[in-house]
Amino acid sequence: MPAYFIVQGTIEDAAQYQKYVQAVVPFIANFGGTLLARRAKVEVLEGEHDERPVVMFEFPNMEAIHAFWNSPDYVPIKKLREGIATLNIWAFAGS
Repeated sequence: MPAYFIVQGTIEDAAQYQKYVQAVVPFIANFGGTLLARRAKVEVLEGEHDERPVVMFEFPNMEAIHAFWNSPDYVPIKKLREGIATLNIWAFAGS
């Protein structure tokens, strides 16, 4: 069952964050992750949203998301965004 990984954030240093993006997107691909939306504007049909764009990946399953997220090889990549981005990150299984 596919699973989805959503990132929404506030970026303080766009140039440094781009280094993170350049490293993490191919790394995610190693776990079967596919980029579906990059900096997508959310259209609110009902309710509330803070208007920050989102990034969305599809993975083969939740296990692949956890394998990516918990990989020791992700640690140095994650450090590229430390102190320059505040992120909300969600994962959920599809149906």
